[in-house]
Amino acid sequence: MSSVPYDRPVRAAFVGLGRIYDLNVRGYLGNPDVEVVALVDPSEERRAKRQPDWPGAATFSSAAELAASGIEVDAVEALLPIPLHADGVVELLDYGWHVNLQKPMCNDLADAQRILDAAKSSGKTVRVMENYLFYQPLRRLKAAVEAGEIGAVVGYHIKMVGTGLGGWEVPWSSFEWQLRQIRAGRGILLFDDGWHKLSTAIWLFGPVREVRAWIGTTSFGEGIDLDAPTTISWEHANGIRGVWDITLAPDMYLRSDYYTNDERWEITGNSGFARVNRCTGRGIQQPSFHALDDDWASSFRDSGRHWTRWLRTGEGPLLWSAGEAVDVLRFALAAYESSAAGGTGVDPAKVV
Repeated sequence: MSSVPYDRPVRAAFVGLGRIYDLNVRGYLGNPDVEVVALVDPSEERRAKRQPDWPGAATFSSAAELAASGIEVDAVEALLPIPLHADGVVELLDYGWHVNLQKPMCNDLADAQRILDAAKSSGKTVRVMENYLFYQPLRRLKAAVEAGEIGAVVGYHIKMVGTGLGGWEVPWSSFEWQLRQIRAGRGILLFDDGWHKLSTAIWLFGPVREVRAWIGTTSFGEGIDLDAPTTISWEHANGIRGVWDITLAPDMYLRSDYYTNDERWEITGNSGFARVNRCTGRGIQQPSFHALDDDWASSFRDSGRHWTRWLRTGEGPLLWSAGEAVDVLRFALAAYESSAAGGTGVDPAKVV
């Protein structure tokens, strides 16, 4: 994938101004590669709230209104609810705009193919934003492994605990979209937040050839069923195996500036191990590298700047391209298929 460099800042629009905007906007503030020209959201209240960030940007209630306005747009930061991703991205591409899409890419392979086809026919780029690949502690972890600092990798483990107390406020409107996802069989922990963990697995060790999963359920009332406890194990094409454990502690307080997830990565080599103790929340904090920027929001900043720099100059690689994001989607779908079959092994490449 390549871009056509711009000899000026990229003209960008935000489509969707909800809670996640507070993180994605960091890649645009003070960024000389981009000029924000428009803000789009059906909520007048949200448009008014975000307008002070970009006093010179025009505001619209829909992408169609923006397209009809005559304002020139190069790229869109698409912060849409997941069920709207496929239709929304196809619409944005049809207007002739590059799209940086919030994860997950979409709910199934049919919609993923629609997005790929629309990108190809429009000649525009779709990127699926994955900020965890820009989180400094995880980047240092990857560098340590690739430098052989712990010897040959013999396995790794990801641990995630979702807690019920602490963190920032999330509007009920966001939960309503998540409840719709739950009813569609796409859980908050495995599919939405978990997209990050599956992405890091592929980023660290490459393609996955077999997945085994046991997906549990914890109910918090009618229609509010969270997908934990869950265990997923997999084997990469290079033979390295990983395990991801998802648990819930609804009565536990976790100090966090963002969502209340306690996340850890540990990679074991034949001569040592390396660990990332925390990410979104502020759980265990025992750093060996004290100078790393471990503010989770900084990964959104660096991811956004990576995208706009790629658009303007073509400097790559682009993380993730739409095609690479399909591999993450297949990983998640293989976990669902395995769990439904009692934990039998599933090859993500064979999921339909």
